[in-house]
Amino acid sequence: MTIVAFHQQMQENMQRVMVGKEAQITQVLTAFLCGGHVLLEDVPGLGKTKLARSLSRSLNLPFARIQFTPDLLPSDITGVNVFMPNEGRFELRKGPLMTSFVLADEINRATPRTQSSLLEAMEEQQVTIDGETHVLERPFFVIATQNPIETGGTFPLPEAQLDRFFMKISLGYPSMEEEALILSRFEGKDPLVDLEAVVGSEEIFAAVKETEKVIVNEAIRTYILRLVQKTRNHSDLRMGVSPRGSLALFKGARAYAALSGRDYVLPDDVQALFVPVVAHRMILSGEARMRGKTTEAVAKEILMNETVPMEEANHHVD
Repeated sequence: MTIVAFHQQMQENMQRVMVGKEAQITQVLTAFLCGGHVLLEDVPGLGKTKLARSLSRSLNLPFARIQFTPDLLPSDITGVNVFMPNEGRFELRKGPLMTSFVLADEINRATPRTQSSLLEAMEEQQVTIDGETHVLERPFFVIATQNPIETGGTFPLPEAQLDRFFMKISLGYPSMEEEALILSRFEGKDPLVDLEAVVGSEEIFAAVKETEKVIVNEAIRTYILRLVQKTRNHSDLRMGVSPRGSLALFKGARAYAALSGRDYVLPDDVQALFVPVVAHRMILSGEARMRGKTTEAVAKEILMNETVPMEEANHHVD
């Protein structure tokens, strides 16, 4: 199966549950193929959980959903060693984090201590329990959700943890036509119940290999670096994008190009991912925050004002 066929089958299968949202599905697949994690931030009821569950079923990956609450402890998600008195030994009871696909629902409702227990797993693909390290299954993918409206009883994610997310994506409200289709599609049985896998582990790893073959020429590399540099010198920003962010943009552009059927990156690939990859990694200045600016708006402004490489310089020549 080619990576284009992989993309097409995933889109078609997930569209049995999701209505529209093709761009967001492609972005999530991009992050997945890059080994990154996704933060879905939007108001309740827009399909964040549906997207995560339809993706896990389409990929046929072991799935676990963790409902984050203020009383959730780190051991509740990583696991705990339980003493077995009849056998005189400890036995590991694995937590929901020790699986391939994890949905961390309403992550900002958990305490910082519990949130931070995700850091090691997301960054190093391992968890440590009672001093013993346990390597997580591969692929390992986290989709976390949060509601940006209700702030009572929540704990904002620290910058260090936000930076661990490859992308932050919003689904947005559907159009009237899309919502009419939602009413029709979910009038009876939930289509998620009968959703079956369309790709297996072999196809997943083959798709990852294809992304690594994509060429990024010097013009595009310089374009990425100039965009990132602008975030570090912008008057509305107190902190710009780190090298981890520029590397995410670089890898993401390769995966996005591969999913589009190309073995070379175009400026369009970088532009399509720039806001979801970098906006959550930037911190506004106090003055910009008082003026009501957002990091998304600043990222779009940077993108609009940066010179795009000439088209003839973008194509890969053998």
